[in-house]
Amino acid sequence: MGYPLFILGSAAIVALDQVTKWVVVKSVPLYESFPIIDGVLSLCHVRNRGIAFGFLNRAGSQVTFYLLTFVTLAAVALVVFWFSRLKAEGKGGTALGLCLILGGAVGNLIDRIRIGEVVDFLDFHLGAYHWPAFNVADSAITVGTLWLALKILFPGRGEGQGAAGGERKG
Repeated sequence: MGYPLFILGSAAIVALDQVTKWVVVKSVPLYESFPIIDGVLSLCHVRNRGIAFGFLNRAGSQVTFYLLTFVTLAAVALVVFWFSRLKAEGKGGTALGLCLILGGAVGNLIDRIRIGEVVDFLDFHLGAYHWPAFNVADSAITVGTLWLALKILFPGRGEGQGAAGGERKG
């Protein structure tokens, strides 16, 4: 995956994230919820000033805002640096994970800078079990992270293996 595809893929995640959030903000009142699949999935409109699962979600905390903005910018820089190193090492398979993480991080960063909090709208629940609301950016970050973990733990053919599929390149 070259730079143009990496940037376009990340931009597509950002665009999808921002469009879905815009639709939710325009069509679902804040703190309202509508069932999509009864008892399993609802479309809601909530805001999160913190990070995943509402951690650090404290109203009026400017320190949290600046901390999370800085951490996100550092993560974006790290992902771009990691991608540039992967290209040099010929390990393009992990680029997909980095692309998803970058797009998700930028999508949530845009919300944080623009409105001071992140719009969440997907609400999964099953009986008494309830998963915290999330969005497209959160999904991209999660899938990208899992993809990277699998690529690192179980490197596949074409990444560090010879043509016969069994020998590592030195």
